[in-house]
Amino acid sequence: MSLTLGIPKETADGERRVALVPDVVKRLATKGVSVVVEPGAGEHALIPDALFEQAGATISADVWSRDVVVKVAPPTAGEVAKLGADSVLVGFLAPLSSPATATALRDKGATAFAMEAIPRISRAQAMDALSSQSNVAGYKAVLAGADLSTRFFPMLMTAAGTIPPAKVLVLGIGVAGLQALATARRLGAKTTGYDVRPETAEQVESLGATWLDLGIDAAGEGGYARELTAEERAQQQQALTDATKGFDVVITTALVPGRPAPRLVTAEAVEGMRPGSVIIDLAGETGGNCELTEPGQTVVKHDVTIHSPLNLAAEMPEHASQLYARNVQALIELMAQKDDETGDTSLALDFEDEIIAGACVTRGGEIVHPGAKKTVEGAA
Repeated sequence: MSLTLGIPKETADGERRVALVPDVVKRLATKGVSVVVEPGAGEHALIPDALFEQAGATISADVWSRDVVVKVAPPTAGEVAKLGADSVLVGFLAPLSSPATATALRDKGATAFAMEAIPRISRAQAMDALSSQSNVAGYKAVLAGADLSTRFFPMLMTAAGTIPPAKVLVLGIGVAGLQALATARRLGAKTTGYDVRPETAEQVESLGATWLDLGIDAAGEGGYARELTAEERAQQQQALTDATKGFDVVITTALVPGRPAPRLVTAEAVEGMRPGSVIIDLAGETGGNCELTEPGQTVVKHDVTIHSPLNLAAEMPEHASQLYARNVQALIELMAQKDDETGDTSLALDFEDEIIAGACVTRGGEIVHPGAKKTVEGAA
């Protein structure tokens, strides 16, 4: 017998990705893992059922009863209801921001693993879906900024005169921010990066960008920023407000896990920017980094366009799905065990493994992820 994965069609608004792609279906087959795909699951990622079948997958609506169900977006209440008490679910589960999802999975008795909770350690790099999808978002954010801008990104030298390059500021130097800096520079912009963690200055400069030094250190655990004190926030805010006014395009990517996004771009900064400037706020799902952001909307305030897309990675569903599927493949290979005598592959969840334990949100009718548990208790 083989370990079988079920791949449902995503139902969340705007979600165009699919959890596995045909190439990964083939790779998993060599490990003794079979795949059942719901009809039409890949259509929004431009992957027809026929390609899944050619890769060896079975097309069937019966995906929720499989050994492991793999999704992209968090499951709805209706989808959780389709799981069994012994089901294993893998996907983005928003453990720090969606207490309803964690509670529903706990009550169902399912064992659930959150892709965003996988520890950021060297051994888990191939499973790091947050990074893979942030790369997509950072790239796409720059294209959105260039599209909405009234100015050229590259310097143009023409018979009619020289047009200077656009000045692009990226706030938040994680994976998305670094990709945004690299992409903006490829388009010819003059790039500047800022983060409250000073150790990221070297990364910014390695991409040919200028480091914006405001003199504040907020390095935290796990590669994330810590929350600033009230005094630090006030100092940072004013210095950043003054600096922001000089840029044509500002791309914000700053997040603090489990908390509302830090407000980095004030209304004063927006008002001081040149008319026609653009802000791309990638933190809209947790409130936004800009004080005037309206999550999920594109608005114009003080003649500045503020665009706050939600789930930006889903706007590039083909490549985003490919990257996510490879993250899933790495995790499933860690979970799977092949019997050398019989050749059968089965699920072998080793909760002594820090990756398996760290990614687990619910197990045995309990919420076992500390952050998810705290979120549920806070919502009670």
